[in-house]
Amino acid sequence: MDTTHLQAAERFIVSQKTTVMTNQYVVSSAHLDGSAGEVVAFAQQDLMALKEQVTIYTDESRHHVLCTFEADQVLDVGAVYTVRDEDGSPIGSFREKTMVSLLRSTWVLEQPGLAELTGRERNAALAVLRRIWDFLPATEFVPFAWPRHFDFAEGDKRWMAVERKFGLRDRYLVDIASAGLDRRLAIAQAVALDALQ
Repeated sequence: MDTTHLQAAERFIVSQKTTVMTNQYVVSSAHLDGSAGEVVAFAQQDLMALKEQVTIYTDESRHHVLCTFEADQVLDVGAVYTVRDEDGSPIGSFREKTMVSLLRSTWVLEQPGLAELTGRERNAALAVLRRIWDFLPATEFVPFAWPRHFDFAEGDKRWMAVERKFGLRDRYLVDIASAGLDRRLAIAQAVALDALQ
């Protein structure tokens, strides 16, 4: 899918692949019934890197880079992740609001020329339950399977929603409500919601 068609797309599905040494995600366009369509991106995170870095390719062949994002520091806490196009030029950034995220994950998404968007988990009670789950003994190999929703908004205006589907495998539906939001930045943020948490 070329950049013009990618920018016109309003819904994507992000599915994590099962791998050993890397996190990999297939990003597809989404049909109206919620099924996956054409593959539009393939993301790979090297788990051994000193700083968090993810490369997003145009497809699984990994011949052409769509964009990348990388932390500005080694520690994840307080890191800003800059999203760059295939030529290395910045197209936006995102960061997690650390203190607020202790109870309810909250992110800030920025794109030049647009207002700052705040993305947070829609259901506060489910967010707390997810944190309790992480502290329970013997749950490290049992993923938290319940759906999660993130709404990215400017005040009351929602620009993007990311919904984790119910199941043991990580699968997200990304719904974009604004034509002005760069789809590469939206895909990078959606991948980060899984890869960085």
